Amino acid sequence: MKLIAELNDKKHEIILKQTGENVSAEIDGRVYKLEAQEVEPNVYLLKHENKIYQVFVSPNKNTNEPFQVNVGAKDFEIKLTDPKRMRHSASASESEGGAAEIKTAMPGKVVRVLVEQGAEIKQGDGVLIVEAMKMQNEMKAPKDGIIKEIRATEGETVSAGDILAVIE
Repeated sequence: MKLIAELNDKKHEIILKQTGENVSAEIDGRVYKLEAQEVEPNVYLLKHENKIYQVFVSPNKNTNEPFQVNVGAKDFEIKLTDPKRMRHSASASESEGGAAEIKTAMPGKVVRVLVEQGAEIKQGDGVLIVEAMKMQNEMKAPKDGIIKEIRATEGETVSAGDILAVIE
């Protein structure tokens, strides 16, 4: 799993691979081998080079807000972004003042349209569900706005790069 973590206004690329309790975390090209356990909800024990770290991650239901993370006596505010989701839901024209287009990243089939033209939506709200390679992907709004156009219908086959919806 690849993520972008923003900490103190600096972005870091993270690649996580998990096998049971063993985790390989590559952060900005540096690899860490960890053992990880969730000992209770939102509390984790991480073992790295024979040192154990207790990590508390405050629950966060809003994906646009940073996570509050406590490691020992240190507190951090970390915002995580999944570049895959951004690719599925965002476009190059995602500026606040302009229109944003939701495009497909790969060929697939529109399974469901979740909103109607003219609907008011918030950033991160689901707009459509597209099935590609036997997986369903929810296409999310890249910004707050109004659905100006829905260019796809349920059951329609779409190609990579097709514009499915426009948000203003």
